Amino acid sequence: MPRPVSAVHWPVAARVGARLAGTYPLEGTYHFALLARQAPGVIARAAALVAEETGLPWSGEPAVAVVTRAEWARANVAGFGRLLAPAEARLAAARPGRPGGLSSRLLGAEVGALVGFLARRVLGQYEMVVPSGDGEGDTVMLVGGNLLALERRYQFRPAEFRLWVALHECTHRLQFTAVPWMRPYFLSLVSRLVEASVADRGRAGRLAGELRNAARRGRPLLDETGLMGLLATPAQREVLDRVQALMSFLEGHGHVVMDRIGGRILVTQHRMSRVLKARRGDPRHAAFLRITGLEMKMQQYEQGERFILAVERRAGFGALDRAWEGPDNLPTLEEIREPERWMQRVA
Repeated sequence: MPRPVSAVHWPVAARVGARLAGTYPLEGTYHFALLARQAPGVIARAAALVAEETGLPWSGEPAVAVVTRAEWARANVAGFGRLLAPAEARLAAARPGRPGGLSSRLLGAEVGALVGFLARRVLGQYEMVVPSGDGEGDTVMLVGGNLLALERRYQFRPAEFRLWVALHECTHRLQFTAVPWMRPYFLSLVSRLVEASVADRGRAGRLAGELRNAARRGRPLLDETGLMGLLATPAQREVLDRVQALMSFLEGHGHVVMDRIGGRILVTQHRMSRVLKARRGDPRHAAFLRITGLEMKMQQYEQGERFILAVERRAGFGALDRAWEGPDNLPTLEEIREPERWMQRVA
């Protein structure tokens, strides 16, 4: 039987991603090896701190991997391929004969370029959401080159900076392991997002109408969701809003926990936080972030942090526990922007 054609040529994506990710001069040196040796102890300490801070139970032990930029890019391309495989199969069944050839390779190059850009910036990642290998993964990854680069550029204390980053990734692990419905809910959103594209008809005409309306009203053609949001069907846009609300909540929660613990035990936490917030707002990348939709990712940190802090001021940090009770208790995108509405709904 012929092998089914994928919508995205994943080998092309992996090659482009790894090439654009590049290397860092200290990869392969004793600095990198020392970081890899120390990382499991750093993660273990961070795990105990975030479990105590959040009240969420830490269970099991994740694998800990210190990877190069190229390794991170290849791992994420492979993970995205596995994550999207069921949806791609349904898409292929609904539209036999499509896609493939040049379009598949172009999509692969686009995915690879995006992953390659991120590989030069991301510091860590919890990998159960985008699993690797057999089973569900459960790996905390640290991108060694990026950690070493920032430590040297900004003269961060390595022990403090590495623990601070680990706090954020360990909080994400708690969100997906201590809340049993979180991972299936996230995967269901991904599946719905792709499935909605199968039913799309007349996309060109609809898009032309939306562009005319935008020009007539004087609003920008692209918002923070980038080309993804512009090309999304109404059904996809509704799911995109759910994804953005979920990730804003999780990122904001992780960021507040990370800063709160860091503020108590790390002397340089406030400076590290200022530097990273300025780095996220780097105007040199503004156009790329908007076009690709990564501007939405940047806003998730800020909007989510404002939401968490607003709820805490009004009702205490423990009020956020209501969000872990089920998907219906998660804040919507409108509630992320207006926390009082969420508190009124779930109180």
